[in-house]
Amino acid sequence: HAGQLKFDYSSERWFNSFSYTEVGDDFNPEVGFVARRNFKRFNGLIFHRYRPKNLWGLQELRPHISYRHHRGFDGEKQSTFLHIDNHFEFKTGLEFHTGVNFRHENVTQSFELAPGRSVPVGRYDVEEAQLVFFTNQGAPLSFDIDVVAGGFFSGDRVTLNPSIKYRIGERFNSEVSWNFNRIDLDNGDGKFDINVGSLKLAYSFTPKMSLESIIQYDDRIDSTAVNLRFAWLQSANAGLYVVYNEQSQDVFGINREQRELIVKFSYIFDVL
Repeated sequence: HAGQLKFDYSSERWFNSFSYTEVGDDFNPEVGFVARRNFKRFNGLIFHRYRPKNLWGLQELRPHISYRHHRGFDGEKQSTFLHIDNHFEFKTGLEFHTGVNFRHENVTQSFELAPGRSVPVGRYDVEEAQLVFFTNQGAPLSFDIDVVAGGFFSGDRVTLNPSIKYRIGERFNSEVSWNFNRIDLDNGDGKFDINVGSLKLAYSFTPKMSLESIIQYDDRIDSTAVNLRFAWLQSANAGLYVVYNEQSQDVFGINREQRELIVKFSYIFDVL
């Protein structure tokens, strides 16, 4: 079984949301996907918007607090997440966020973060600081970075996620991003780094014809993936799609490559 009760309130200054969700162990999402089963979850958000008349060039302040709580049907607490933050938006389009997170995780089965680096079974309570900064996203060239530093299961981590976006008119868009994680576990595995980089390119020949590509590299498993997609649309997302995927991955010192080409065409007939 699965069900949800939700209450939302929205006004010019406030947005508040509260929900309660249950997903049983026997729930079948059919063609969908669920991240977990067998839980009861409470979500809460209190979000306020304030526009000062004349303060440091600020356009808007957005203090807010959110809370998420997962508990099993046996009453066991699975995880909690408390987020306290404030967004500073300036009239120039520049914006930064200053937040702090409090997490609780009940790990009932050990899992691997990287080859030879695992998180053991246990209960973990950690705190972390989160800083977000980005320039005017409406400009042709923009920059943003997300920084997270603090506790991470049995140790600590520092995450840096910078990206640069560049566009030319309405036809060409590009983005380069890099996700860096330095993790230090107290279970004897020591420090290690995880890096994921990506390049996104998109060009629109016409409003209905476009070519997009994503190239991603993950040094955790020494994997490089390439995705190319050509779309020639008619209406309601019907039309021609040509997709090419390629992935190269190092598995126990053996390089494995996988390639596939997918062609899809759909057409909508008016029979009446």
